[in-house]
Formats: sequence, structure tokens, C-alpha cells
Amino acid sequence: MDVIALIGRILFVFLFFGSAVGHLTQTDAMAGYAASKGVPSPKLATQATGVLMIVGALMVLLGVWADLGALLLVLFLLPTAFLMHNFWTQTDPQAKQAEMIQFNKNVSLAGAALMFFGLYAGAGSGLGLTITGPLF
Repeated sequence: MDVIALIGRILFVFLFFGSAVGHLTQTDAMAGYAASKGVPSPKLATQATGVLMIVGALMVLLGVWADLGALLLVLFLLPTAFLMHNFWTQTDPQAKQAEMIQFNKNVSLAGAALMFFGLYAGAGSGLGLTITGPLF
């Protein structure tokens, strides 16, 4: 079961690393999109969320306070879903569909991150192959 939990953690965080790299290497383009959505201090927000994703994903991946890492990812995912993918404001059907898909992805990933939080906060290092036990 330890190896399965590790594989699950690897697969789960894969998306966050790719997205974080984009936030940190294509900051101006991503900040422009954030600005168009009304995000205050879009460049700083883009960089901060990139760092938040890297830290949270590394914590989950390595099993260093994986429960806290999962909560950090929830802290990124839920506001992003509502601020950046507000499909209900779109009038173009294609844009609305694209934003709805991204909204649903973020909400679903937030649910998965909450499950990781519950598993690691409850079972802690009992799931094995972690560097530390849970913080909470």
C-alpha cells in the first residue's frame, strides 16, 4: 500500500509542477490574463501562486507534512476556480465551456487535495514512504 500511496502522490502533483513552472517562467503573460480577470497585483499574485504550488506539491510528493502541503494546494485551487474560471459570466458558448472545464478541474482537484489532507492528517506516517509525519 505504501508504494500505491507514493505513486498516487506523484501523479497528483504532476499537474502542479507544470503549472507552477508556467507561473514563474511566463509571468508577464499569465499576469496579463490575471489582470483581465480583475486580480489585484496580478504579477505578484502570479509569482506567489507559482511558489505556493511548488511548495505544496513538493510537500505532498516528498511526504514532508503532506497534510499541510495538501491544504496549500486547496488554498490555491478554490480561489483560482472562482476568480479565474468564472464561466457563469461568459457569453460566448465556447469560452463558457472552456472556463467551465477549468472550473470543474480546479474544484475536483481541491476535493482530491482535501482527501490527501484527511488521509495524511489521520493516518499520518502510517501510509509510509514519507519523510515526516503529519503536521495536524
